[in-house]
Amino acid sequence: MRIFKNKGEFTKFQILAKIAQQNPHLKQKDIADELGITVQAVSENIKSLVNDGLVEIGSVNFKYKLTKDGVDKVKTDAVNLKSYSDSVLTTMNGYKSIWPAIAAEDLHQGEQVWLNMEDGILYADTEDESGAYAEVFSDAKEGEDVTLINLGGEIEIIPKEVVIIKIPPIAEGGSRACDMSKIEEIYSHDFDRIGVLGTSARAITNHLDIYPDFEFATAEATCSAAEKGLSVLVFAVGKMTTRVTNQLEKKGIVYSIEEC
Repeated sequence: MRIFKNKGEFTKFQILAKIAQQNPHLKQKDIADELGITVQAVSENIKSLVNDGLVEIGSVNFKYKLTKDGVDKVKTDAVNLKSYSDSVLTTMNGYKSIWPAIAAEDLHQGEQVWLNMEDGILYADTEDESGAYAEVFSDAKEGEDVTLINLGGEIEIIPKEVVIIKIPPIAEGGSRACDMSKIEEIYSHDFDRIGVLGTSARAITNHLDIYPDFEFATAEATCSAAEKGLSVLVFAVGKMTTRVTNQLEKKGIVYSIEEC
């Protein structure tokens, strides 16, 4: 839907709407201040509106007044603007009301399903009861992504503690200065996800044949994984550690730092 041809047309609509309020003391400066444009721009637009037969100047009670065509113009544009706004809101409400999950079995439109988080992934099925539920919007086969509507309840997720192994910066020896036996002992606790932040940290994972799950946007990825109930081990170099801890503290996620 195209309501205004350009920004100038929208500015004229705003000026017409302001004049429609019938303020007898309305000044061009008042309009300029409210719209964030210059007085000169207001003056030029009013001249154009007068030439178009939409505004009259110098009436008895008001400095500016809408003509009949001006009134019709404002009404038409306002209705079109409201219609467009309503359509956008409808679309955005749709975004809020649908949610994707992985179908744990063949699902059919209209079925009620239960929602469970496994390994950080949301699954939907008809048998494994939980505290959260939804309705299937369209058919999906097992393993496919399924569209869900009418979500309700709450998925119980307990964020797990994040362990950060702090690696000395290269100026202090980098990976060579680390206690590898201590690192191996920490790693043996079977974490769900591994993150890396810094070159020396990557050198350690390479040495121990550990393949990291993420090494870019590590702080954000760590928070996201922990919020989904996954345990995370992060190898971070020196002051880079604070990038991770700052994000974790914002989210209220518990963490510990191991100096190695």
